[in-house]
This record gives sequence, structure tokens and C-alpha cells, in this order.
Amino acid sequence: MKIGEAQHIYRKQVSDYREQRAAVSKRLKDVRSRMEKSPENREQFESEAAALELTLDSLEEKQSEYEKYLEQLSEKYCAYWNTAVAEQQGDAMEEYAADMGKIMEVARRIMKGAIVPASDEKKLMEFSNEMYQTAKSVGAMVQRQKREKYDTLWGEEEEKEYEDPQEAAENAQAPGGAPEVVDAAETMASSGGEAMQ
Repeated sequence: MKIGEAQHIYRKQVSDYREQRAAVSKRLKDVRSRMEKSPENREQFESEAAALELTLDSLEEKQSEYEKYLEQLSEKYCAYWNTAVAEQQGDAMEEYAADMGKIMEVARRIMKGAIVPASDEKKLMEFSNEMYQTAKSVGAMVQRQKREKYDTLWGEEEEKEYEDPQEAAENAQAPGGAPEVVDAAETMASSGGEAMQ
């Protein structure tokens, strides 16, 4: 099961169990209130209250199990999300460093008076017009007889596609040990909650 699917299933379970717990708590409060108002039927109400308390405990225990598993899912989700983002940021920093090296090399070549491709000059100008003007001025002063000619440093650029961090996190494998999905009504029935119905 994928993390995104598991999160959806177990969030729904927690919500269902909260609703059932609220209903059972309300019913228990009502039974206790009736017990105080009619002491002659106290024994009958005590029995019903005990069954409701057992049901409430079962629901709370199962809800807690689901919430703990949801915490594990959240940790895994965040780990996969952060991994995808870190990869993107790492590649961006690597690309930036490589581009900075190329820009500095283009400026150095221009300052030597060499002929560089117009596209390389344009990239230097877009990065820093001041650096471009300085390089051109120094290059003009050097004015060598024999100027070197270079090919572009950028070559054919291809854009890397990244995986969506949310998609990466949601589609990652959910951790094992997932609690069995049990309907709240079944948990209530197994703990003696059928007395409520």
C-alpha cells in the first residue's frame, strides 16, 4: 500500500472512531444521569454503564493504534518529501556552481582578448553587465595579434525533470506493521457494545 493511500484510510478510521467515541460518551453520560435520577433502577443502569465503558475503552485503544500508525506514515511521508526536495536543491546548486565557473571563464577569455561565441558573451552580460563591460575593456586593451577562438562552454543544454515531492511521498511504500482496519461498529460489538443498539 502506498503512503498516500494509507494516510487516507487511517485518517478516515480515526475520524470514524472519534465519532463513535463521542456517541458512546454521550450515551454513557445519559445513563449515569438516569442512574442518579432513579436509584431504584441503579443495578440495570450500572450494567449498561459498564458495557458502555468497555466499549469506550475498546474504541479509544483502537483509535490510539491508528493514530500511532498515522504518525509513522507522516514521518515516512516527510522523509520522502525532504529527499525529493534535497535532490532538486542539490542539483540546482551544482548547476549554479557550474554556471558560475563558466561565466568566470568567459570573462577571463574576453579579458585575454580572445573571441568567444556571442551566446557566451550574452550569458555574461545577463549575469553582470558590469563584469561584462570590464572584461570587454580589458580585452580591448590587450589587443593581441593572434586571438584565440573558443567554442561555447554551455553546449546543448537539457532541462532535468524532477519528481513532484508530494507525489514522491504519497506513492512511497507505507511501512509494514499497519494495524488491521476494523470498522468502529465491529470494535463496539466485540467489546459488548451491542447492548447499546
